[in-house]
Amino acid sequence: MYAILPHVTVYESLRAMVMTGGIRDDERVAESQLAERLGVSRTPVREALQRLESDGLVRAQGRGIRLRMLSADELMELYSARAGLEGWAAFQAAQRVHRGEVPPARLAMLDTLAAETHELTVSGDLARAVEANRAFHEAVAALADNQVISGTLKRWWDQIVISTRRSLQSPERTQSVHAEHGVILRALRSGDAAAARAAVEAHAFATRDALNENRSETRSTS
Repeated sequence: MYAILPHVTVYESLRAMVMTGGIRDDERVAESQLAERLGVSRTPVREALQRLESDGLVRAQGRGIRLRMLSADELMELYSARAGLEGWAAFQAAQRVHRGEVPPARLAMLDTLAAETHELTVSGDLARAVEANRAFHEAVAALADNQVISGTLKRWWDQIVISTRRSLQSPERTQSVHAEHGVILRALRSGDAAAARAAVEAHAFATRDALNENRSETRSTS
């Protein structure tokens, strides 16, 4: 007998499976296997997989799916796009800070997330460090109070996490990343919109370039 679950629950369950590595990037998983894992019929699984495909997280293959892994070029393009959109969000966020529309507690939360990201990275807990880093950037963008921007960045972050999970390693830029986060925070706190935008864009481009360099080194030594 199948469990009776709302379709959104099936979607969220499958999405969590995708985002946390429950499906390997070299694995094809059949609808029937996923239905069996969740204890539901194939129909809600099929509908959930269609949503995940529209999210850009999986691709259909017969009556199953594989993770949608971005190519190196696609990933570089996504980082460039992220720099522009996240930079604009930081610009709007700093304007709101300048107008007194952002509670101090929300800025304090950014300090906490930046510190947590650094501490987890230094300790070697890279999976949690990635989550904290993403939370920091999403919280910065959320200060712009623009749901379209936040929703788009969330989708892009999902694609970045899936496509970079396999190459996760202790970054050589640990101190640089922490310092760059600090520059972003200071610009936001001062309400300097131009500086906040420039700091976020520079940080995103630096991360993109470091990732590209790491990929090039991996190819040259393989």
